[in-house]
Amino acid sequence: MDQKPQQMQVRLPRDVKAWIEAQACENGCSQNSEVIRALRERMQRVEASPSQYQQ
Repeated sequence: MDQKPQQMQVRLPRDVKAWIEAQACENGCSQNSEVIRALRERMQRVEASPSQYQQ
């Protein structure tokens, strides 16, 4: 399944941007990879306990 990556512009608070930069540097990867990793971790948590995240 070949899907073309979609682009999305996001405005981040300075502290969040700095954290992403630091994590990317620490892990030797791109800031984009860090954002994807963080989002996928959140997705896994929500899928594991959906009722905890429903409003």
